[in-house]
Amino acid sequence: MKAEHIRVRFAPSPTGPLHIGGVRTALYNFLFARKLGGTMILRIEDTDQNRFVAGAEDYIVKSLAWCGLDFDESPEKGGPHAPYRQSERSEIYRKYIHQLVESGHAYYAFDTEEALNLAREQAKQNGGNTFQYDQITRKTLQNSIALPEAEWKKRLADGAPYVIRIKIPENEQVVVNDIIRGEVIVNSSNLDDKVLFKSDGLPTYHLANVVDDYLMKITHVIRGEEWLPSAPLHVLLYRYFGWEDIMPQFAHLPLILKPDGNGKLSKRDGDRLGFPVFPTEWKDPKTGEIYSGYRESGYLPEAVINILAHLGWNPGTEQELFTSAELIQQFSLERVGKHGSKFDPEKAKWFNHQYMQRKSDEELSILLKPYLEQHGLSPASGYLDKVIGLVRERASLVPDLWNTSWFFFIRPEKYDPQVYQKIWLPGTTGWIKDFAREVEALAVFNKDTLHTLVVDYTTKTGVKMGQLMNPLRLLMVGSNQGPGMMELADVLGKDEFLERIKTGFEKLNL
Repeated sequence: MKAEHIRVRFAPSPTGPLHIGGVRTALYNFLFARKLGGTMILRIEDTDQNRFVAGAEDYIVKSLAWCGLDFDESPEKGGPHAPYRQSERSEIYRKYIHQLVESGHAYYAFDTEEALNLAREQAKQNGGNTFQYDQITRKTLQNSIALPEAEWKKRLADGAPYVIRIKIPENEQVVVNDIIRGEVIVNSSNLDDKVLFKSDGLPTYHLANVVDDYLMKITHVIRGEEWLPSAPLHVLLYRYFGWEDIMPQFAHLPLILKPDGNGKLSKRDGDRLGFPVFPTEWKDPKTGEIYSGYRESGYLPEAVINILAHLGWNPGTEQELFTSAELIQQFSLERVGKHGSKFDPEKAKWFNHQYMQRKSDEELSILLKPYLEQHGLSPASGYLDKVIGLVRERASLVPDLWNTSWFFFIRPEKYDPQVYQKIWLPGTTGWIKDFAREVEALAVFNKDTLHTLVVDYTTKTGVKMGQLMNPLRLLMVGSNQGPGMMELADVLGKDEFLERIKTGFEKLNL
């Protein structure tokens, strides 16, 4: 028997930016497909025109590309099951919704929003229950089940607005077999007659999703836990269409939780809690509000992927850092847990630091260059390599490369007054001037000769090492930050070292 060809899809709605929970769903689909030699599809589920946000689809596509997730079939690439935007497939859905109506598994409903609101209000008054359009209430509402056939057909002929609802069976056990959660059983009495086709002529998520998964030959539906309550409805749709034998296998992923574990990590939590929840920066086209992204915050895409891989999946070993190839090789849905995973922003930074340290000096230099260009700087590559070698260990995020190295390229204009007041003693100015004269006399200037000179000077004068080194650091970088003083001076060179002492004295009026 020929092995089944794996086909999975990531199907976002262009209703706003792509949350990292969505990226993780795309990642797990990607890893699953690539490991098993399957096909990865991007499908844009844009049938909810009321929630459509301009620019969201482009944002989703570019964000996934930045994360290194590529697709075999998509709106951009095309493929054998095009189109891959649901808004371009409306005629396809019409065929299938009428099939459901004709088979008696769906029906026309003409209820106005005002009538439904009234029914909801009456349900509250009659014991505080939440109104549900179901096996009981459908018999008293305006639909093709409760109305005489002649009347509802006349309404259709007259062009009365309607929706089409699924006819949920009464008191039936619906079984969802889930790779992660096992067997999930729901009684149909707890389900409502969901709208499958809207009055605007477009399907709802439920119908379009099932029809497209069937037509696109999807073998595995890997999606977030929030879709688990919809799974029984989808199982019924597969049954009603006669597709039950080729229904995809389901895997509902656990939630990504807030750092304190109290609830799902939402789109608005990031900036409030001080870390991004979007892969790349998003500007709301309506409000102009800007939300931070991992790319702009200085995270590497391979680190973000590694962070997300661990939010729900356990490799079963002590290994924490993976290449993309290693993730593909080791990933399995069987090692994805049922319970939500807390997002740890400090651990995320740790991951990024590890991936930063895996890069060569040349690769880190490339990451630093945009910051240099912003300041009109173009240092020689040899000088740049020396700087990177000194600051790389201090960099957890890409901007850290600049924040810990800028003083190698730009002389300080200001000097931290608190540091100055703390370290500048009555004799400091004289000591620095004497020491500078001895530096000027050095035939060879490097970290070794400078270290020897410092030891000799402090020994003969009685000046403590810190009383000399700390003021020199302030003159070199404007504060008390930076790598070792000898290494710092070695990279700057003798002329720049002495020039910074001179400039510092002038600016400090010494």
